[in-house]
Amino acid sequence: MKITSPAFQHTKEIPSEYTCDGSDTSPEFNIEDVPEDTKSLVLINDDPDAPGRTWDHWIVFNIPPYVTKIEKGKEPKGITGTNSWGRTGYGGPCPPSGTHRYIFKLYALDTYLDLEEGSTKEELEASMVGHIIDNAELMGTYKRR
Repeated sequence: MKITSPAFQHTKEIPSEYTCDGSDTSPEFNIEDVPEDTKSLVLINDDPDAPGRTWDHWIVFNIPPYVTKIEKGKEPKGITGTNSWGRTGYGGPCPPSGTHRYIFKLYALDTYLDLEEGSTKEELEASMVGHIIDNAELMGTYKRR
């Protein structure tokens, strides 16, 4: 399984358009090679370099397995979880200092998760245990100017 973006390459800088310094719009993503027995997809975007703890930027689960593209500035079909700002939806990179890594994690699950909108990443990850068929990651970096 693969997740890619025409906006940035793996391990390269995320353009400021997709950050708090720009329009804070979510980038476009392409999804490929989802296993045939997948019942739902999960997308988690977080920053492991945030001070104190990993900062959650975007959480979406129960994405239909036939989704092959997430359009720029759009939420994918599915249910949104609560990010570290306490809201649902995309929140772009906004590091307080230095260069941070932003990891877009895609999971293929053998089930549909029985969670409500606004669930936390911790609740989501606990529900995913034993149900992950495959996963893929795309990592971009960002440093404020």
